[in-house]
Amino acid sequence: MVFFVATPIGNLGDISLRALETLRAADVVFCEDTRHSLKLLNHYEIRKPLVACHKFNEQASAEKLLSLVREGKTVAVVTDAGTPVISDPGNILVNALKDAGEKYTLVPGACAFVAALVLSGFPADKFAFLGFLRGKNSEKRAFLREFAEFGGTLVFYSAPQDVDADIGLLYEAFGNREACAVREITKIHESAEYFLLSEGLAGEKRGEYVLLVKGASERENPLNALSEQEHIAYYESRGMSRKEALKAAAKDRGVSKSELYKFTVRDKD
Repeated sequence: MVFFVATPIGNLGDISLRALETLRAADVVFCEDTRHSLKLLNHYEIRKPLVACHKFNEQASAEKLLSLVREGKTVAVVTDAGTPVISDPGNILVNALKDAGEKYTLVPGACAFVAALVLSGFPADKFAFLGFLRGKNSEKRAFLREFAEFGGTLVFYSAPQDVDADIGLLYEAFGNREACAVREITKIHESAEYFLLSEGLAGEKRGEYVLLVKGASERENPLNALSEQEHIAYYESRGMSRKEALKAAAKDRGVSKSELYKFTVRDKD
């Protein structure tokens, strides 16, 4: 059996009783950085064999994991902080176990982007977690454009050396929206700083950041600049039926479907 175990993202007290019980019962612990995880285990006086499993060896680690499971071993999988798989190694392991028909489960716990979403006060009924921006700037711009019309809160991870550049790309893609930078979550200097994307984030950048950006409002949605016919045709061109396109365009414009229906009646002459 394999247990994916969430670990603290800062404060070592943020670990569940079940997580501690699981780590104590495991025959071996797969971890992102053995030195980092050793500190956590030592803190709770847990002594277990550690196996490094990071983004550079995850495929090989999956094979080793399957071998141990087939020997009847109980394995715990952790990353440096937070929940495995979420912007961390683990996805390849999950899929290997799934494909092999082996049992696995999650021992839930801390997750940085969830904590940041709560701390920011931004709308949490609809959001998109997009992780770290990766690739060349052109690839990042293309990726961000896909979410320019999204009405929910957008959530990103950013390393301190990338924060300013990332905010610049967010401003370029989304315009001048309200944003929040959350850092040092669960630690003494935890903070949530609010700013406009056009202004950037002031001060020296330290620690890992969660950047949150408010979603597009109706007036920010570029589709609303189209004529009613063009707006409906846009959604139809993306494979929607006439009924679905009417519903989507009406939602964008804040009107009823019946108000847009007349724009779908074509002149028969």
